[in-house]
Amino acid sequence: MVGVCNQCGLPQDLCVCETIAREQQKITVLVEKRKFGKKYTIIIGINKEANIDDILRMLKTKLACGGTAKNDQLELQGDHKARAKSILLELGFPDETIEVQ
Repeated sequence: MVGVCNQCGLPQDLCVCETIAREQQKITVLVEKRKFGKKYTIIIGINKEANIDDILRMLKTKLACGGTAKNDQLELQGDHKARAKSILLELGFPDETIEVQ
């Protein structure tokens, strides 16, 4: 038996909530220098409706780095600004909504 989405009311196979959430958010990718001169790539603006754990897992796998999700932002070890944007585009986020600083 297929469940029904609580937000849109459609069956789970036809649910469009995650697609709509990806198109409506403003994502910022920036690099921050922290303790001991280490660089971290910070991705801000991914809503909870999008599956943050899967997005983080995909970024960490493709970039071969460590990272975590804290305070509604993704933190990746190292300077991965350009590559992170291309991976977010592969994951279905529109180019207009991703800003690299």
